[in-house]
Amino acid sequence: MQSPRERSTVRARAGWMVMGERGRPSALEVCRVLAVLFSLFPSVSLQCKILKCNSEFWASTSNAGPEEEFCTALRAYNSCVRRTARTCRGDLTYHSAQHGIEDLMSQHNCSKEGPTSHPRTRTPLPPAPPPVMTDSQERSDGPEVCHYERSLPRNTAPPNYTHCGFFGDPHLRTFGDDFQTCKVEGAWPLIHNKYLSVQVTNTPVVPGSFATATSKLTIIFKNFQECVDQKMYHAETDELPAAFADGSKNGGDRYGANTLRVVEKVPGQHVEIQARYIGTTIVVRQVGRYLTFAVRMPEEVVNSVEEGDNQDLYLCLHGCPANQRIDFRNFRARAAEAHSVSRTRSSTGAHGFTYQSAKTKCKERLPVEDLYFHSCVFDLLSSGDINFTMAAYYAFEDVKMLHSNSKRYHIFEKDAEMNGAEQKGRNLLSVFLVNLLAVLLWTVCL
Repeated sequence: MQSPRERSTVRARAGWMVMGERGRPSALEVCRVLAVLFSLFPSVSLQCKILKCNSEFWASTSNAGPEEEFCTALRAYNSCVRRTARTCRGDLTYHSAQHGIEDLMSQHNCSKEGPTSHPRTRTPLPPAPPPVMTDSQERSDGPEVCHYERSLPRNTAPPNYTHCGFFGDPHLRTFGDDFQTCKVEGAWPLIHNKYLSVQVTNTPVVPGSFATATSKLTIIFKNFQECVDQKMYHAETDELPAAFADGSKNGGDRYGANTLRVVEKVPGQHVEIQARYIGTTIVVRQVGRYLTFAVRMPEEVVNSVEEGDNQDLYLCLHGCPANQRIDFRNFRARAAEAHSVSRTRSSTGAHGFTYQSAKTKCKERLPVEDLYFHSCVFDLLSSGDINFTMAAYYAFEDVKMLHSNSKRYHIFEKDAEMNGAEQKGRNLLSVFLVNLLAVLLWTVCL
């Protein structure tokens, strides 16, 4: 048990000022604390989201409310801070927030276990389950809580939808629009959050080659309120089912079961899974012998992580580990050099394609020389499997269907090259904006 003197020391170290009624920080006090933190620690970049956590907590506690509401907001704040651990580790603002949360939890006797306000609170309607029906029977679409956009509070900004795609040898487009080519042989998680998990299994395309492709895909939808039961979808090469593993095509026997559906678009080739209760659409295809995956998902759902899970290995969120990435620019440069040497010999590559013939073939379906085009060339050179041309083509078609920003459909090589320079520029801009915000906050709070 800490003495009052020890707790006072913790508060001073954490940077929290004297508390108001019931020990709760007033909006004025929190405002001043944030202003000081912004000005003292401008190194907090756009990658470290601790300032967003601070501002959300400030906004949710600016108006006095019941003690349990404060504890709920504090747990949400704690969850938000924990999710920043990977990018904010070593940052003084992050560690100050950690200590401040511990102190406030102790002062208000808040339990670490309990409801939080993230994701947005959805008020469930009183349960009114209808009689059990089969998939073929008519069923209501369910209550508003089972429709993501309808369940959001009124007058809120529309949700920001993100996209992830995984296809070919394989190539990954993350939720942040990073484009990578990876080895990742074996089983790897693409997505894991409070609502669903996605895992792929990749096998070598050619014996002895570093190129792999997806031969198995498993998606688990977790049960959610009165909307859906837990469901699993599993696909393998030459087995792309039009139903979940239990044979059903919707979310089960709950009131909002039809907000989760498996829709077969092309038998054995193209399946779409619509999860309207979380605003998510998933596309699974079989092209040749291998599977492709694409998803459209609200940013809020993407970031709804399990408690204590920093998601380091989830490919759609953080990309492939550095030791699993392939620099296909160097691969392409070597292929182009080999082609220039062998032009007079009329020779082909190890798998039947020269660099030029691979480019010609990919150009038939992908006329724009973006990273989808270059991934197609890479796949033909590394495997010789002409079906990878269609895998890249359909991956881009899925982008056009699922990505929310038409200006970001194409990703070019120059985008990847400029990424480092842009990040430096953003960091400098963030330092300027943070200091400007600190001045404005201090002025308003005086």
